[in-house]
Amino acid sequence: MTARPTTPPPPLTGLKADWLAEEGTKAVARGGLANMVGSALAGGTGFGVTWIVARSLGPDQAGAFFASTAAFVLAGGLAKLGTQTGLVYWPARLRATGRAELLGACLRTGLAPVIGMSLLLAVGLWLTAPAIAHATAHDSRAVVGTHTAGLRVLALFLPLQALTDALLTATRGYRMMRPTVLYDRIVRSALQLLLVAAAGVATLWTAGTLPVFAFAWAAPYLPVTVLSAYAIRKLYLASKPPGVTTRRVERRGLRRDFWRFTGPRALASVAQLALQRVDVLLVAALGGLAPAAIYAVAGRFVVLIQFANQGISQSVQPRLAEALTIGDRANANHLYQTATGWLVLVTWPINLVVIQLAPLYLRLFGDGYTAGRAVVVILASAMLVATGCGMVDMVLAMAGRTSWNLVNVLIALGVTIGLDVLLIPRFGALGAAIGLACAMVANNVLPLVQVGRAVGLHPFGRGTRAAALLSLACFGVLPLLVGALAGLALAVPTFLAGVWLLRGPLALDAFTSTRRTR
Repeated sequence: MTARPTTPPPPLTGLKADWLAEEGTKAVARGGLANMVGSALAGGTGFGVTWIVARSLGPDQAGAFFASTAAFVLAGGLAKLGTQTGLVYWPARLRATGRAELLGACLRTGLAPVIGMSLLLAVGLWLTAPAIAHATAHDSRAVVGTHTAGLRVLALFLPLQALTDALLTATRGYRMMRPTVLYDRIVRSALQLLLVAAAGVATLWTAGTLPVFAFAWAAPYLPVTVLSAYAIRKLYLASKPPGVTTRRVERRGLRRDFWRFTGPRALASVAQLALQRVDVLLVAALGGLAPAAIYAVAGRFVVLIQFANQGISQSVQPRLAEALTIGDRANANHLYQTATGWLVLVTWPINLVVIQLAPLYLRLFGDGYTAGRAVVVILASAMLVATGCGMVDMVLAMAGRTSWNLVNVLIALGVTIGLDVLLIPRFGALGAAIGLACAMVANNVLPLVQVGRAVGLHPFGRGTRAAALLSLACFGVLPLLVGALAGLALAVPTFLAGVWLLRGPLALDAFTSTRRTR
């Protein structure tokens, strides 16, 4: 067996480093653009699903549906055991340190426990479905039966959901964004919209039931799991080094190191999902199903922002891990700042428009949801802070500080649960929005300070500052000066002109096709 380096190679300097940084930025831009397009489609279809469910089922059953899917996503996050980070970090690290022959052992180490845990949690969700339904539908006893049935339908698809996410994460560890974009963002999202729309059309002739909508929402995971398994198998066989064997001690050492790194991230990922989903369950349990539906609908735009964040961060993640592995902090900081500038450029206009047009946005779902205006404003304001920090939690994890990441998320989860318990009984959905907003600020500011002090990275480059100022001027100041609708009509062309003039600081040239020069 050939010798391999035991320490990472030194970081490159000079023209070679600059050229590699530029090529890395272009690669991130290509992957990020594709993922952003897919994420936009997924966000749009998700918005459509929310609209159909809210219109078809009414506030009580819609609240039960959103509570059921929140429980499903929480259980799926627990089943993945934090492998969303480990299955990207370790393949990138193995390639950067010349140990590609261990990639197969790495995949087995990450995927096998996910299968076992997802099966156990599916059984647990099936058995506890009546208790969850009674806890979240205490004020609407007529919904308890259909709520229980919907949870059990989702339990059948829980292993497929967890395995799909783990398999697609592994493909990103090979720097391949196409399977995630094609299978998860496009195929699954489109199938969900089509099936849920079919269920909605069926309600025109018969009474719509929550289990039918739950099945329509979860069924697309079956074909996507098969496609994802085929994709990772193809990537593994194509990159497997020929004629190279591994020793048992190496595989054992890899398993130990993998789970030492991934263990804290497993807890952190569950806490992160709880931070995003537990508030819906708490509103249902403490405030009722109708306020839970209002809260879920009012915060639906947050999911679109999260898709945009994922679209960019998932493209950056493997290259950032490789840069930090070899100690190339300059390139890592360049990637972090460039990606944050793109994220602000895409998401800040959405948040500011939602703040301006909150009443119109809520009326799309029906007159029963217009009480959520303050919820929209609070969550959108918190998202401005969160996206301004970039994908800071991912940067902290890729720097190897997964235990710090865990502490940060647990603090944020404690903030949201504590404030929810105090505020929801009195203020309903507004109390949950205040809790989540405070938690989002804490979950981004804490790792931002840690990344700056421990790793020497920060997101506030020229692109980030240019994108923030341009967005605030066009979608914040203009509507205040001339009125919401007229201001937004002027903001769009002004914003596009500003993007063109600032394309240099925003690093938008990376999205154009250029010929490679020496």
